Amino acid sequence: MAVLPIHYHPDAVLREKCEKVEIITPEILKILDDMADTMYHADGIGLAAPQVNIAKRLVVVDTEPREEGERGNPVKLINPEIIGRSENLTVLDEGCLSLPKMRVEVARPDQVTCRYMDVDGEMQEIWAEGLMAKCLQHEIDHLNGVLIFDYLSPLKRNIALRRYQKNLRNLDE
Repeated sequence: MAVLPIHYHPDAVLREKCEKVEIITPEILKILDDMADTMYHADGIGLAAPQVNIAKRLVVVDTEPREEGERGNPVKLINPEIIGRSENLTVLDEGCLSLPKMRVEVARPDQVTCRYMDVDGEMQEIWAEGLMAKCLQHEIDHLNGVLIFDYLSPLKRNIALRRYQKNLRNLDE
């Protein structure tokens, strides 16, 4: 398994609508394993394939508490889709591995039901609330080319993007 390079905004792959996975191949399984390694290496709780320059509908998530650098037991989702959501919205200060040092308050449904294919090709449904629900929505947004600052008003988005560009320049120094 390998740690893949994470792509940062404004990389074009982050705005692509990803392709559905038709057949689970050994390559797809390796990508999911590598994505999990990458997520843990970056101390993230979720990662979508476009963040590692792969325009396929693949997501890994693990919101369970763990020590820094520790590997958990990730949920690997192929072709995930939200099929149900609560009407109750809650706000979470979200970060993103593709937007380093940027945090944005995003209002999302507090509970969701997600349908996906597992690594054995079986259709599964997962009901999630709280952080797991937010993480699933965030990562599935990536599969549709949506980023956290897209939830902001135009004025707040411009301010956040200017701050992000400054942060990105500081990362290069």
